[in-house]
Parts: sequence; C-alpha cells; structure tokens
Amino acid sequence: MRTATILLLGGLVAGAAPGGQQPALLPATLRVGIAKPGGGYTVTTLPLETYVARVLAGEAARDSQPAALEALAITIRTFALANRNRHHADGFDVCDQTHCQVLRVATTVTERAAQATAGRMLVHNGAPASVYYTASCGGHTEMPSLVWPGAEDPPFLPSQTDDACEGAPAWAAELDGRDLTRALRAAGFAGDRLRELRVVSRTKSGRVAKLRVDGMRPVEISGQDLRVAVGRTLGWQHIKSTAFALQRRGDAYRFSGHGSGHGVGMCVIGSARMAQRGASADAILAKYFPGLPILGSDPALTRNAAPSNPAPRASAPNTVGTARGGPVSAAPNRGQTPPVAPPPLNRGLTPAAAAPILVSLPDEDEGARDAVVRETLKARDDLARALGVTPPAPVTLRFHATTDEYEQATDRAWFTSGAFVNGELHLLPLAVLRDRGVLDRTIRHELVHQMTDGIFAGRPQWVREGAAIYFAAAKALPGETRPRPGFRPEPRASCPSDNELTRPVSVGALANAFTRARDCFARQIATGRNWREVR
Repeated sequence: MRTATILLLGGLVAGAAPGGQQPALLPATLRVGIAKPGGGYTVTTLPLETYVARVLAGEAARDSQPAALEALAITIRTFALANRNRHHADGFDVCDQTHCQVLRVATTVTERAAQATAGRMLVHNGAPASVYYTASCGGHTEMPSLVWPGAEDPPFLPSQTDDACEGAPAWAAELDGRDLTRALRAAGFAGDRLRELRVVSRTKSGRVAKLRVDGMRPVEISGQDLRVAVGRTLGWQHIKSTAFALQRRGDAYRFSGHGSGHGVGMCVIGSARMAQRGASADAILAKYFPGLPILGSDPALTRNAAPSNPAPRASAPNTVGTARGGPVSAAPNRGQTPPVAPPPLNRGLTPAAAAPILVSLPDEDEGARDAVVRETLKARDDLARALGVTPPAPVTLRFHATTDEYEQATDRAWFTSGAFVNGELHLLPLAVLRDRGVLDRTIRHELVHQMTDGIFAGRPQWVREGAAIYFAAAKALPGETRPRPGFRPEPRASCPSDNELTRPVSVGALANAFTRARDCFARQIATGRNWREVR
C-alpha cells in the first residue's frame, strides 16, 4: 500500500495524499460524548491518539498481536475521522458507546499501537474512507447494501471468504414464540401472535436475507432487522449474526449460527489470527479493505503524540465491532505549512456530511445513514420547489430504536409512523418503515410539516395534516392548483376534529381522519386557492 507524510499543524492534521491529491486537513482532537448513567452525555475533548488508544482497549480482541492492534488502530482512527458528523445534532463528534466506538482505559499495549500508527488512516478520494469492522464475519464478509438497504457497495468493502476467521465463533440460541412476538411488536410489527417463522432467502454469503413472519404485519422481515429487533428487546446474546439455520421445536425456535456482528469490513477475529500467522498491519488492511491507500505519518509524530488520559472510567460492555460507518468530514490543503486561511470544511465531502441533514440512528442502523441523507435531501428539495418555500436547514431526523421510545418521545401512538416535534422529525424504527414500504412517504410527510406549520399557526389540525398528506403523496409540481390525475376528493367529507388527528383511538380511526383531512384540503386547492390560504 502507498503511504505519504502527515504532520500536526496548529491543532489540525495535514497530510500529503497519494497520487498527487490534495492533502487532508483534519482535527487533532475529538469531542466525545460520555454517556451518563441516568441518560444524556458529558462532553469531553480528547487528543486524537488518546482516543484511538482508549477505543483499542474497548474494541480489540484479547491477546492481539501488535500487527492486529496497529491495523485496528488505523481502522478506528479512520472511522472516527469519517464520522465526526454522527452526533452533530447533539453537540459533539462521537459517543463512547457501541453506537460509535467503545472507550475503555488505555493500556500500555494500546497506547503503543496508537502511537506506532499515529496519523495513519485509510483514504478514499482524498478523504478518510467510510470503513466498517465487525467482531467476527463468520468466515465470509458481507456487502453493506445486504445489511443496510440503500447503502453503497464500494470496491473496498467486498463480500469475500475469510480463511483466517474460519467461522468462529459457533453459537446457538432457542427463543420462545411469545418472546419473538414481543420483540417484533416492540419493533413496530402488528399482530397478536407469531404463528410461523421461516427463512425464505439467503445472500450469496449464506446469511439470512428474508424471513416469513406469519401472523404479523408486515409478513416479511430481513435477517438483519430480526437480529436487531431481538437484540434490542431480548438481548444481543441470542442472535449474534444473520449466518444461522432455523428449526422449529413446538412453540420455540432454535437458531444455530456462526460469527458475530454485521459481517461488513474488517473481521476483528480474522485480523487477530492473520497477525498470529505473521501478517503485517498493512497486509491485514489490504485483505479487508482492498485497494484503499494508507495516508501515513512521519515517525517524529509518534514522539509528539499526546499521552493517553489516565483517568479511569466505567464504560459500556466490551462489544467488539458493531456497525461502523458514516459521513466524511475532511478538507483539502496543499501546503506543508499552516495555511493563512484554511479552506472551507465542505470540500470533498460525501453527501451525508455536506448536506444540512442531521440524522440520529440507533447503532445497528448506522450503515443506512448516507442513503437516508440522500433520500431526505432529495425529498426536501422537491417539496420546497412544490411549495415555493426556501428549503429548511438544518433538517433533523431521529429514528427511534423501538416503538416504545418513539411513543415516549412524541406522545403519539406507534401507528402514526412519524411526528414533527420541537423542530425535529421523529420516526419509528427504520426497519419498520422500510418493511411497510412507507419510509419515503413518512419522511416527506414530516418535511411538509416542517415547511408549513409556521404558516398554518392557529389553523385547525386538518389543514396541517391535509397539506402534509396532499404534498407527500406524490411528486407535486410548483404552483400546482388542481388535484393530481386520478385523484377525486370526496365532495361531502366532513373535516376531522383536532382530537381525531392527535388522539386517534385506532389505526382505522386515524386512516379515516387522514382521508377526510386530505379531501378537505384538496377541495379548496381544486377551487384555485393557494395552499397558504386554506383554512
């Protein structure tokens, strides 16, 4: 792999990128959110290499050889620099939980690995690459899009055999049908009882792609979404990966599998075994991230690296390699000396980092971040044109891990799918919206609320909901004054009360109220009235 020189410049890291590209200009510190036992975060600033050493202590396999630790240190550093916008809406860069990367007290071994690789990172198109790592790939790595629908599949994240991992660890779990029903319902599925669970398709790597969930709605769920639903409700120790076989035993289901985690990118167990066999850190990275160059460091940098923070802290359980990936935050700089005026920090960014779209996702959904940002950005701009308003910025989306969390945050019933509360778009779990086929429509619906609620202040709730349903249902045109072809509002439908829309007693009652709100709104549009004048 190619390397280049990197230097610390006035609190920023600047390095000459390979191939004549502009060097990256990156911060030498990170703002880390330390989770508090009762909820919320305490924000602390850590030198970059201090952070890397502490994450190594939390994420590395036990008794790893120096080469494995150094390969993981480079991956951890790359991940951190590529994901500095992950908690932008919360006021810091990354958290200390499995949602980002787990921090523990640094050891002499992890400090040595961090300093031996100081400043080195994997780069793609002149910026830190969006890389992933996983506890164990189970003998075969997976493509991102097969774990998180809509995610990109760059050539440096292939689905490939891992001879070093060799399928470890093997595991088995037995779950009662009632517990599975509870997990599915917590994830937003409707139904009283799971009658049958069976695998209907697999990916090329052998992982479960889709399962049939008879007795529930929707009637199918992806293997990853089932693993997440069970993990969040019953515990992550049960279904450790989607590489499993399934057998029914009366009212219980036995899962027999291998591997641990999503399986994308570097396999921590595999990399540790490669190092035991004599592979170097660069060789390990070349195996798991083929084609990615390493932006290298000057040896003098290791002598100047800040010492690790010795203060101990209780941390989350040592969960190795949950979902790793996210937006890039980097900027180019040609010079080897500090610039007089640093270039803007939005040059060379991925859409997730450049767009004023802030997304909060549970850890196991993080791989879908870029796809959600792209979809939201397009919907925002389409709707702004249709409504004739300035696109709002920022737009903040918060996907909740469970329907209970959604209901607590919004005071809305689970079947409402989304809510615009305190200037933010709150949504049901991503898997639920995706499986119901309403992700795009729900995002569009809540975006219309963000763009119109201020204009509709003081008007009945049906005006707000009618506008959201009307404009979110299809691609509206600027200045549209007629119902779309094929749509005919009910001429005598009564407009629903505020209570019918904000406190519906059932899914059917809400659907009826939504239909009437849409018809009341559309009737006034059909007369030639501008949407701002509907009342």
